[in-house]
Amino acid sequence: MIVALAGGVGAARFLEGLIRVIPQKEITIIGNVGDDINVYGLHVSPDLDIVTYTLAGLVDQRKGWGFRGDTFHCQALLRKYGFETWFNLGDRDLATHIYRTEELHRGRRLSEVTADLVSRLGLRVKLLPASDDLLQTYVLSGGRQMHFQEYMVRRKAKPKVQGVVFRGTESAKPAKHVAESIARARGIIVCPSNPIVSIGAILAVRGIKSALRKTTGKVVGISPIIGGKTVKGPADKLMKAVGIEASALGVAECYNGFLDTLIIDRLDKELAPDIKATGIKPIVTNTLMKTMADKVRLAKVAISEFSR
Repeated sequence: MIVALAGGVGAARFLEGLIRVIPQKEITIIGNVGDDINVYGLHVSPDLDIVTYTLAGLVDQRKGWGFRGDTFHCQALLRKYGFETWFNLGDRDLATHIYRTEELHRGRRLSEVTADLVSRLGLRVKLLPASDDLLQTYVLSGGRQMHFQEYMVRRKAKPKVQGVVFRGTESAKPAKHVAESIARARGIIVCPSNPIVSIGAILAVRGIKSALRKTTGKVVGISPIIGGKTVKGPADKLMKAVGIEASALGVAECYNGFLDTLIIDRLDKELAPDIKATGIKPIVTNTLMKTMADKVRLAKVAISEFSR
């Protein structure tokens, strides 16, 4: 079994390649729930849904989220009724959140509902939320804390950030099978996701980082930073905000203590010696995923490390 730690868009694109390299039933994905938010009374799990929609071949590739060809009639009418509609939810997308919310109100765990959604959309991967408990990512800016979605979506990642906090770490436990999957994995892949708020929120769940340190499986990461910049999202800004260099070396610093190998882009090959000096093996290759062939090739590079 291969375990992947995953955030949103970058992880989903990499996983598209992975499911073409190894059978879906051999893949367990541990997804970020720090971005989860209540919208119109509905429980929205953006990163879990991006991964699910992408692997099911349903995602809007241009936006990187939501259903391809979705409409927004409900949201348009809500706006007419006076609702704030800064968090876009398409009409088909709403069905997912209504189903999730209804099932949670019936007392089911998020991990159980997620498994249902994955299966109903025709996938055979196991997608586990990092935790069934409430854990949310907040950004410190201008003397106050704002939910990550407010920072990212409503304010378009423009506010100056002083730090990042995870609410709920005192009580949030790993969802069922998360720690066990890490312990039993042949290999673990840290997808090219934001190391501060995507992978960082997963690692903030009590016990997950410890499980990664103890596992006998090799842990391979893929840097989301290329040439000092992120391909998509504010990872570079947030790394600087918490005092970490926005580079592949900074990514290595984030994961030092459990990471065995870090795959970095050719643009960052000069950082390979410094990464090696931290005790992490660097692999230099093309990490930019423009085509399906790119995604498959990168997945093969990551998987090859587990047979060494």
